[in-house]
Amino acid sequence: MACPVNHTAAELNPALLPIDWLLGAWESEEPGEGCFPTINPFRYTETLHFSHVGQPMMNFMFNAFHAESKKPLHRECGFIRMQPGTNRVAFIAAQNSGLVEIEEGELTGKQLNLQSHTLARISFAKEPHVQQISRVFQLRPDGRLEQTVSMATDNQPLMQHLHIIYHRSS
Repeated sequence: MACPVNHTAAELNPALLPIDWLLGAWESEEPGEGCFPTINPFRYTETLHFSHVGQPMMNFMFNAFHAESKKPLHRECGFIRMQPGTNRVAFIAAQNSGLVEIEEGELTGKQLNLQSHTLARISFAKEPHVQQISRVFQLRPDGRLEQTVSMATDNQPLMQHLHIIYHRSS
């Protein structure tokens, strides 16, 4: 027996109004760039989908693909929560690599600045282990969304890892 599905559009929870500019589907315009000292530089495409079901959190799913081979790369899904009455934001994500992260930070205008608060990983995660992540989402004046992700591992300091720009596809 299938679970019933609510096909009516839920009203946006007021807690999400400050970040409602994220809602919808986004896709990379040009391939993004990934680099880190322990890997070969790469280019990737990515789709983002931000949605809600009326609760005080936003749902998201990110899917990245190698720009040339089109093979799947990282996938992330999770939730974004705002602390009511503040500009504090929590970003909770699970990645297909086995990394689970809680990032927290602040919303300033149309920019989310996030830093890892808690990281957990599966027991057989590939080394070197990620130790720190920072992420910035910014809605640019031209309506495009920019994301920059920096990370630190067991043997590398915090540095930029990913950068990509998206346009709204829905």
